Amino acid sequence: MPAYLLRRLMHVVLVLIGVSVITFLILHALPQDPARQVAGRTASPEQVEEVRHQLGLDQPWPIQYWRYAVKLVQGDLGRSYVQRSQVSELIAARLPATFLLMLGAIFCELVIGLISGAVAAFRRNTSVDQSVMLGALLFVSTPQFLVAYALLYVFGAQLGWLPLSGYGEFKNLILPAVSLGLLGGGWYARVMRSSIIEVLRQDYVRTARAKGLRRARIVLLHVVPNGLLPIVAMVGLDIGYFMSGIVVVESVYGWPGIGQLAWQAIQQIDIPIIMGVTLVAACAIVLGNLLADLVAPLIDPRIKLK
Repeated sequence: MPAYLLRRLMHVVLVLIGVSVITFLILHALPQDPARQVAGRTASPEQVEEVRHQLGLDQPWPIQYWRYAVKLVQGDLGRSYVQRSQVSELIAARLPATFLLMLGAIFCELVIGLISGAVAAFRRNTSVDQSVMLGALLFVSTPQFLVAYALLYVFGAQLGWLPLSGYGEFKNLILPAVSLGLLGGGWYARVMRSSIIEVLRQDYVRTARAKGLRRARIVLLHVVPNGLLPIVAMVGLDIGYFMSGIVVVESVYGWPGIGQLAWQAIQQIDIPIIMGVTLVAACAIVLGNLLADLVAPLIDPRIKLK
């Protein structure tokens, strides 16, 4: 286990280096000029050049990246061009909201997806199975903003059960989490159904039935644990996906997460913030996958980490 963890942590470092280089090159290849954005549209060419010099954008990109990498090793993500604050502080201020939304969304996905997928699997080739799969396909294919606006209109504007926007109370979390849960739950339902059907065809399930074990015991001890393995991998990916911010849902509900910060930075060509959010997202994805790999042997002892 220690050797495995060491290798995976080395992979994290390599991934972050690769992501930082690629993102840095793409951002500095854009035709937009961050110095012009910071100086303002009415600034003279001399003022723009002065801002460019202050930001260090007049240096060759290898020098710029080297300076950024040196600061990054020291834990410094740079300073925002527009907000004039440390990027690490701006991201840290948004992390609690993003983390809370991630937990709520994953909980809703699992509840919706696992229950509906299991029901469809045990009732396969029936009207129940077809209805569940049709609903899953519908939500998977529906744009995020459409689901978010529909829930907001029904439960916020018309019924008045939940607030239209805001952050800080549990009721503010319900609509954003359910919106993401419905969208992601469709994927979980389809995967759960396929996984359980595959497990039901295995020899050890037929052997358990031949021994006369009760159906509930077979399902709880053999079918469900083995059927959850693909779900664990999906949760690991979702951790990285949600921690990088869900721009559309956060914008609809006014949720102050990392996605909203990234979208504002993209509009303002605030390169340090974009780099910081990208690195946080990459780190979250890698660590989420690592967490999924560590949980898998707990579900299936046959899996060995070497």
